[in-house]
Amino acid sequence: MEDEAPLLVIIDGANVVGSRPDGWWRDRRGAAERLRDRLAEQGLPGRPTPVELVLVVEGSARGVASVPGVRVESAPGSGDDRIVELAAEDPGRPRLVVTADRELRGRVAELGAEVMGPSALLR
Repeated sequence: MEDEAPLLVIIDGANVVGSRPDGWWRDRRGAAERLRDRLAEQGLPGRPTPVELVLVVEGSARGVASVPGVRVESAPGSGDDRIVELAAEDPGRPRLVVTADRELRGRVAELGAEVMGPSALLR
């Protein structure tokens, strides 16, 4: 039996960071880095490993570096469009998108990706 690719977890960084009113708007890049570090340390709560974590950032959070365990993708334009591109790259692979954005949820669900809200990451 062939090994399956690990679950690809694509995180809508702006949406997840923005889901809590903790002052993130004063330092969007710092907030994205804190989320990245939390993901690197804790992984995806409630999901067995292995998973491939991809944090998509946009705007002033662009340029946040990847760390072991979390690949950071800086969207050149819309973060939502980059998330859809990533979800479409390997349709046979299990994919999970973390966002509360209703329109984005619909777009990635059409591609066969599973969706969950930000609260699952922020327990």
